[in-house]
Amino acid sequence: MNQIELTIEQRKDYLKSELMKYGYFKTPDGKQLYELTLTELKQIYKYIKIQHL
Repeated sequence: MNQIELTIEQRKDYLKSELMKYGYFKTPDGKQLYELTLTELKQIYKYIKIQHL
């Protein structure tokens, strides 16, 4: 795994961890967090974060 891939995976792991802290484990269409792209995770994280302000 090269450095870029490692960085992406680390960021995805961070976002998944943060989402789970908010009790978010699946998307409304039933996808698990590990199935999502970095972009999808970032979008969901922003949405969830706004909801909990």
